[in-house]
Amino acid sequence: MKKTILIWLLATSLLTSASPADAQQHAKIPKIGWLGARPAAPGGGIELFQRDFRKLGYVEGKNIAIESRYAENKLDRLPTLADELVRLKVDVLITPGTNEALAAKNATRTVPIVFLSVSDPVGVGLIDSLARPGGNITGFTIIAADLAGKRLELLKETIPNLSRVAVLWKPQDPGSTPQWKESQLAARELGLQLYSMEVSSADKYEGAFKEAIKARSAALAVTQDQLQLSNQKRIADLATKNRLPAIYPRGDFVASGGLMSYGADQAEPFRRGAAMVDKILKGTKPAELPVEQPTKFELLINLKTAKALGLTIPQSVLYRADKVIK
Repeated sequence: MKKTILIWLLATSLLTSASPADAQQHAKIPKIGWLGARPAAPGGGIELFQRDFRKLGYVEGKNIAIESRYAENKLDRLPTLADELVRLKVDVLITPGTNEALAAKNATRTVPIVFLSVSDPVGVGLIDSLARPGGNITGFTIIAADLAGKRLELLKETIPNLSRVAVLWKPQDPGSTPQWKESQLAARELGLQLYSMEVSSADKYEGAFKEAIKARSAALAVTQDQLQLSNQKRIADLATKNRLPAIYPRGDFVASGGLMSYGADQAEPFRRGAAMVDKILKGTKPAELPVEQPTKFELLINLKTAKALGLTIPQSVLYRADKVIK
């Protein structure tokens, strides 16, 4: 009898001690899907997101899994990749830009979607409104269209007697069109004439710049869309080659040799997006999370490029710069 009791106590002890570890081993780890249009780059979007997500206590492989898919600049691949992530039963889909967000929305009406850098989410039909996005989607808007006028204003302040500006945009991109339209409105108020510099593919840049010069454009404003983001150095080099002072929507254009940029802080969408994903994983529905907007904006100036263009940046503009490359 004593032997039977001893065996029972030993078995009970082993089962009790194994239970927490066994439960942890079989606990479901949340899975995040990342859908990108551009190739993954060192220090790029997903790394910025992971950095801020770690600060919230998530460690990949321990308490979170991340599945990433990239279209390698082939936008027609996005729907297939979005479907693939949905089939993997991810708990949240993260989309860096407009094209990815549209593909994700078409792929699912149930999996929560968080977009990070969409120019005009209402205008492209992603959400009902910023305050009440509705459905299974929310995120962060970079209000690129709203900033288009500010960029033209900075160009006019920087370049003496400026009257004609070329706007580089891609008509086929849903995020680019609102920026072009807003530029037209702002140009009328600033007394500027715009030249529509439409580019649909990377092999069209050379010809587009030649036509802009023929149209007597004296400066360039670049919209934020997938094509331009994928060709930053090429655009910056062509602008300098054609002696066109240019303003860009993001600071990485300036790091690539562009003259100046004005736009939302590039790190903020990932920090705020990480917080949104955290809330969703803890039970909050996307429809209950208002779409957030930038609180920090950056003006960057490259004095090396200004010198190459023979342009003196006014002190009134330099004083407002958050970063100056000398």
